[in-house]
Amino acid sequence: IIEAPFDLVKVNKQVEQEWTVGALFKGSGITALRNAGSFSAFSVYRDVIPPLVPGGLSAFWTGAICSNLAWLTIWPLDVIKSQRQSGNFPGLSSRALLLEAARAGILFRGVVPGLLRSTAANGTAMVVYKHVEELAATRLSAWK
Repeated sequence: IIEAPFDLVKVNKQVEQEWTVGALFKGSGITALRNAGSFSAFSVYRDVIPPLVPGGLSAFWTGAICSNLAWLTIWPLDVIKSQRQSGNFPGLSSRALLLEAARAGILFRGVVPGLLRSTAANGTAMVVYKHVEELAATRLSAWK
């Protein structure tokens, strides 16, 4: 509900098209599906990956690696979401967009810059999350 309108405006700016208030929720279904898949994948990777690394992973690398694996898992949905929101493919279903993107070889277009951004953003976010978690564990008990 919150992310879809911002994504729509971003995508329309990228393809140099005008957007209208009435179209703000276009692509919100595929955005919700993408986000549910991303969160689910991250949660699974967060439980599975760290124990596989001898000596464990720092908070930064846990966030970065698990988020990047989650993005790789759902990246084709993100491509379809952007296509749907661009307005350049009227009348095509998400399935048709997925098949066409696969045929055109663009299912993972933009993945390298996306993963670079994800590494910095999600690695840093996990460090902050862990710091807040530690502060809450030590300081909130004093509030009782």
